Amino acid sequence: MTSADFPVFDLAAYERAPTDKRRALGEEVDAICRTTGFLAVSGHGVAQTVIDDAWNAAHAFFHLAAEDKAKARAPYAGYPYGYLGPESEALAKSRNEDSPPDLKESFNGGPASVPEGLTDEDALAFCYAATIWPERPVGFREAWQAYYAEMEDLAARIMRVFATALKLPEDYFEAAISRPISALRALNYPEQAIAPKPGQLRAGAHTDYGSLTILLPQAGSGGLEIRDPSGEWRPVPPVPGAFIINIGDLMALWTNDRWVSTLHRVVNPPPGPSGSTRRQSFAFFHQPNWDQEIACIPSCLEPGAEPRYEPVLSGPYLMSKFRSTVAPAA
Repeated sequence: MTSADFPVFDLAAYERAPTDKRRALGEEVDAICRTTGFLAVSGHGVAQTVIDDAWNAAHAFFHLAAEDKAKARAPYAGYPYGYLGPESEALAKSRNEDSPPDLKESFNGGPASVPEGLTDEDALAFCYAATIWPERPVGFREAWQAYYAEMEDLAARIMRVFATALKLPEDYFEAAISRPISALRALNYPEQAIAPKPGQLRAGAHTDYGSLTILLPQAGSGGLEIRDPSGEWRPVPPVPGAFIINIGDLMALWTNDRWVSTLHRVVNPPPGPSGSTRRQSFAFFHQPNWDQEIACIPSCLEPGAEPRYEPVLSGPYLMSKFRSTVAPAA
């Protein structure tokens, strides 16, 4: 399961395995999630054509002129979907740390449809707000939505692994993620022709907010770092043919900090012509249902102990975290 540098979990092997073997593999995942909260997943079954189509569409979008990208711009600060231009947010502020805006731009999209009967005004205005689709490149929306659907399915499969790792029934989380409010983000970290401001990074140190994140970094790229249990920052290498998975805040809350929502960041490339390279990535932020209460799983609580956190609702928690990162207008 583990390579020399980074733990790699074969999802296909898990899904083929008998129950006793699944439990053993789950114990290995539990050990990883107790320490770094980051692992790579191979054997995921997502077609390479789906990945390539979405990746190439995002790459073409980010290469458009600024005025063309702006046609898909989010209509106001704090709107969750559409194009966000450079220095539009500061992720470190989600941890109440003041920092310059991050050196990145992004395109963001949410759920494909609104659940029947949903009337919560905050949910409709935030997680189920309309995605502002770009006019170009041709086929962008179709490629994006195909990738999003694959990520939604993959996240549900990983959540079954997580249930096994926590010694719960494999379908334990299914009701909580039956109408997920997940978001997909394509990120572009432009070449840095101008030196960053003091303390300015491509993405400031932060934890993710939901249950798990499925990250697709650019092949051969660097810059993503996690803080290990000793407090040291160490790089997360792209693993060919695999997605990088990390635990979010709500999974840490569910498990009473048995599992780690790991602090991570994207650092600037080395200065000079050889280092100032563009970097692209995809991040799928899996989020439980809007109205799902996230409270400590009883099996993650020691006898006689109290939960470390008060229960929260998935959607309002996400909304408050997202809005805390919005950079003020220049």
